[in-house]
Parts: sequence; C-alpha cells; structure tokens
Amino acid sequence: MSSTQNLKQRLEAVNEYERTPIPKNKLKGWKSFIGTYAGEHTAGTEFVIGPLFVAHGATAGDLVSGLLVGNILAILSWAFFTGKVAMKTRTTLYYQLEKIAGNRFTLVYNVVNAALFCFLAGAMIAVSATAVGIPFNLAMPSLTDIYPSSVGWIVTVFGIGAITTFVAMFGFNVISKFANIAAPWMIMIFIAAAVGVLPRLGITSFSDFWPVAETTIWNGVPLEGQSKFTFWHIMFFAWFCNMGMHIGMADMSLLRYAKKWTYGFSSGTGMFLGHFIAWMASGILYSLFLLESKGSLVFAPGPIAYEAAGIAGAVCVVIAGWTTANPTLYRAGLAIQSINPKWKTWKVTLFVGLVTTIAACFPALVMQLLEFVALYGLVLMPLGAVIFMDVFVLPKIGLVSNYAELTKSHFNPAVGITWIVSLIFCLGLNIWGGIEIFFLGLPGWFVAVIVYLLSSKIIQKKTTNVSPTIPLTY
Repeated sequence: MSSTQNLKQRLEAVNEYERTPIPKNKLKGWKSFIGTYAGEHTAGTEFVIGPLFVAHGATAGDLVSGLLVGNILAILSWAFFTGKVAMKTRTTLYYQLEKIAGNRFTLVYNVVNAALFCFLAGAMIAVSATAVGIPFNLAMPSLTDIYPSSVGWIVTVFGIGAITTFVAMFGFNVISKFANIAAPWMIMIFIAAAVGVLPRLGITSFSDFWPVAETTIWNGVPLEGQSKFTFWHIMFFAWFCNMGMHIGMADMSLLRYAKKWTYGFSSGTGMFLGHFIAWMASGILYSLFLLESKGSLVFAPGPIAYEAAGIAGAVCVVIAGWTTANPTLYRAGLAIQSINPKWKTWKVTLFVGLVTTIAACFPALVMQLLEFVALYGLVLMPLGAVIFMDVFVLPKIGLVSNYAELTKSHFNPAVGITWIVSLIFCLGLNIWGGIEIFFLGLPGWFVAVIVYLLSSKIIQKKTTNVSPTIPLTY
C-alpha cells in the first residue's frame, strides 16, 4: 500500500462525531483541556495583542488590573456557560444550533462562522510567517499595511498554511497532542525573553520594574494614529476577546469531550499563562523594540521576538501561530462540514485551510486584530445566548427546546429575529451611541436573551404537537 493511500485511510478513519453525542469511552480527562487551552491561548495572538496594548497607550496599572478582572470573568464564562451546555448536549455548536434553529438558518450562520474563524487562523499564519521570513530578509509589515508586500511573503504564508492545515485535518486528538507538547516550551520562551531584555530597559532589580513599567513600557501614551485604552477597554477585551468561544458557545466543540463541566475552568491556563503573562511579556518586548528602533512603525512579531531571544524566540513565534491556527481551522472545518454531513471533515478542513491561507497574505488581519476579535465575538454572541436559554431556561418556563427538530422545521423564526435584532441593537449603540466595539457584547447578550424568550413564547404559542425532549446527559 502506498504512503498516499495509507494517509487517506488514516484521514477517512477520523471520526469527530459531528452529528452524534460523544460516546462515554471517548471522553477525555482534564490534562487534554489544560494543554489545549494553554497551547491555543499562549500562542500567536499573544505576540500581537500584548504589543497593541503598548501601541494604544495603556498604563501599567490599567493593564494589570484590567487583565486580572477580565480573565477571571472569561474563565467563569467558559465553565458556567460553555462547560455546562457542552456537558448537557455532548454535541457541537453547529449541530445543536441546527436542532434549535433549523438547517436553513444554520447554513447562513455556519458560513459566517467559518469565515470568521478562517480570518482569525489566517492572522496567526501571518504571525508565524513574520518569523519564518527572517532568514530571507522579507520586508515586514507595518501598522498601516493592508496588502502583501512581496511574492516572498505570499510564498512563506502558503508554506506555513500548508503545514497548519495538514495538522488540523487529523482532528481533535492530534491537535490536543500538538498543544500539550508545544505549550510548556512556548510559555518558558515568553517568560525568558521578557526577563532577558529587562536590563536593556534599565531594570536590574525587582524594585526597578514597576517605575520603569509606568514610565517606559506602559506609559499611557498611544502611538501616532492609535486610540487611547483605559482599564475598561482592557477588562472588556480580556473578557470578550474569546466571546465567540465561551459565551458564543463555539468551544462546545471542544468541551463536549470533557468528563465534567468543571473542565471549563481549564481555560485558566490559557487566560493566565497566555492572556496575562504572555501579553505582558510581549508588551515588554515591543516596548524595547520601539525604544531601540526610535519609534518604528514596523509591527512584526517574528523580528521582535528574534531581537529579544534569538532563534528560540523566532521559533516560538512560528509554533505559537500554529497552536492557535490549528484548533481554529478545526472549528471552521466543523462549521462547513455541518452544512452537508456527507462531506468528509478532513476534506472540508483542507478547503478552509486554503481560504485561510489566502486571507493570511493580507497583513491588515494582524494590524486590526483587536477590533477583529471583538467583531467576531460580537457576531457569534447572540447564538450563544440562544443555545444557553434553549437548553436551560425554555423547559423551565413551559416552552420546548430544539424547536426546529421537534417540529421538523427548516427555520425557527425566533432565532433569526434574535440574531438580527441583537446585531442591529449593537450597531446602533456603536454608530449613534458612540460606544466602542469592545463594550457592546454585554448589553447585546441581555438583548439577545430577552428577544429570544419573547419571540419563542409567541412562535411556540402558535404551534401545536410539540413536546419537550430531555437532552442526553452523563
């Protein structure tokens, strides 16, 4: 048997239980989730987000307090929202939403969902490419770049994209193993690189750190063309930068493998090793880069890490991009595959990998990452509210869950109304209320909850021959 045939057989054998609950013998222990969350959230985005806090003029006090509060709220959201729903249903977000909303609605939603995940994974492939391009002296993107700057950049991105897609095609097991191997090493590189450059910033003792942090690293002065960030920006961003994954329920696809809902607290490894330590560490590296380059607008995580930690820093950027892009591509593949269950997940992942790689050629994805992750979470948030209320609240107020499945309907109007009204409300707050995108998720969630409950009550009152179902539990 040829190696190509053997590879195809292995891919065909991958079963991700896209339309059935996870069997008991396939459930995983806490170590799988600790490694996955640490690997995914101590990753490529951290080399972008940490420096952007510096660029937006956050103060040291606002950064530390904002990250502390925001990350705790994010962990609680993963456990009490996503973990509990995943435990109750044991299904992917996409299949659960189909049972609630109908396949016509989920067709639209899944395409939007997959596109957003592709763009996020693309940003991480671009981050890795900034490190791979160092030996070839590739022109690196700046804060104002939108389009690819050279053929060399495109070739590098496609090479990274091919490797990332190949790993994602093998499913959750391989992704989890990859993250468990990479995460501990990456975390140490982040810490070692930041500690190693402290003397170059004038920090030679523990007592020196905070004064220098306030005056040199996070001095409260935004770079030219960048808006000013406060405690509230940082707190809400730390909470909602992964809103699509916890409150938006995308991580049902991962946590459905958990033996207990409390494994949602495993996200703490990602939040505090990645979204606290790594964001601060990468901010330290970027502040040194700005100091020694006299305010250059070049914004390339690869060279920044290489200047601080040499080859190890550059390799860390490459691996970090992979560990975020891999599970993100996996989610995008599940979203598209759910449109037609006959499609093989690995083939769909191959397709979304190509789309992702093309998107990664455009540096604007990286430069606008803060705004993009806030937008993608906001778009997915109303459907997370729908799923949570459908699973836990509707049966308690005399309404049925999984309305589309029970009525054999292709479309549940209550879900469509909720999505549209919530997004229009958030858009109105942004345009006419002047509220920045980082703050829209919280009021938007409550609007989604109210609209879904009211519209479900009206629609189900007009429907007969439906009865509650009891979701599968363990």
